[in-house]
Amino acid sequence: MSLYLETERLILKEFQDTDVENIFKLDSNIEVHKYLGNNPIKTYKQAEEIISFFKKQYQENNIGRFAAFEKDSGNFIGWSGLKLNKGNKESLNGFTNFIDIGYRFIPSFWGKGYATESAIACLNFGFKEMNYEIIYGAAETANIGSNKILQKIGLKYVNDFKVENTDAKWYELKKTDYDQ
Repeated sequence: MSLYLETERLILKEFQDTDVENIFKLDSNIEVHKYLGNNPIKTYKQAEEIISFFKKQYQENNIGRFAAFEKDSGNFIGWSGLKLNKGNKESLNGFTNFIDIGYRFIPSFWGKGYATESAIACLNFGFKEMNYEIIYGAAETANIGSNKILQKIGLKYVNDFKVENTDAKWYELKKTDYDQ
């Protein structure tokens, strides 16, 4: 199964080994990691490991984070997609084995509605193609933009929790609510 989604302005597709430089540009950026633990990557090897993880999700779960490109320019702008968080290593807010929605973009592409546009396409894929019953989302409380996007795409606030001693908010969207 090849993962490919298209929106009005974006192409979302599987990451390839050739995207190492794109991931490095995104995940080595201090601004991008401001609300992600302030731990940007420092090497291309780390970028390769990220892509390997994405590819493993594609192979094992038929989902993952999609490389996002502007249709008009062809520029890599970041990623958006679904992820299966499994096992204790990836537990969050007391949950294990859950699907979450996420997005991460290069700062020069912030404020253009790309996160909302791509996340809606990913929710549609998750509920209609993958038939998930529930999709979760989380954002650090201080990340106002990400919290607004999660609400804008229909996720409902559930509770506050801590991620490595940082305040965060937990959201969910049930398929029954999405279908309405």
